[in-house]
Amino acid sequence: MLEVKEMEVSYGEFLALKGISFTVKEGELVTIIGANGAGKSTILRAIMGLVKSRKGEILFYGKPLTEVPSHERARLGISLVPEGRRIFPDLTVSENLFMGAYLLSDRKEIQENLERVFGIFPILRERRNQMGKTLSGGEQQMLAIARALMPRPRMILMDEVSLGLMPIYVEETFKVIDQLHREGVTILLVEQNARKALSTADRGYVLETGEIILSDKAEKLAQNPMVKKAYLGGS
Repeated sequence: MLEVKEMEVSYGEFLALKGISFTVKEGELVTIIGANGAGKSTILRAIMGLVKSRKGEILFYGKPLTEVPSHERARLGISLVPEGRRIFPDLTVSENLFMGAYLLSDRKEIQENLERVFGIFPILRERRNQMGKTLSGGEQQMLAIARALMPRPRMILMDEVSLGLMPIYVEETFKVIDQLHREGVTILLVEQNARKALSTADRGYVLETGEIILSDKAEKLAQNPMVKKAYLGGS
């Protein structure tokens, strides 16, 4: 579904991504783990077209995305759950969700998708008339994921979804990610919480200062001594 080849991204003179390559197959949950500042979020921003790659290729179902603007990438079926949630604080929960469905014109389809996300996140149904800013951090994260699901994307990019959440909400968020994966949603997850990410994903990549240094099945990465020492708090 997604193929990234030798991608480089720089911010001014700083080379944030140094020729990285990876793939995501349809229906997979792939995670990219790494320390803060390794370049994980930059990968997702480049795939979504929010930052420009200076070298390399991004292919979605074989279609080159280099010259495709962000809104057209969304139209192709790529959705982003941004770091820090980025909900619309002065809109209600329902209004936030309708913003996620801006690509859809069929009212029946929008209503069906709304019912689907309310089924996944019952708390959002209860809070549907509340302003986004009145939700807890965990509820805002649920809303950000639900908003990204509204257009029924072919692939969803998730950026640090556990960041800043209380442990109970981290558990809830990863339960939802696991549920979506089991339903066949293709997910690319970048995450500092390596333990949770590797316990949920099919495959994983380890990013260090802009370079992929390891890739394997998630369960094997979780047993890798270097990964255990650097990211899982073990030896």
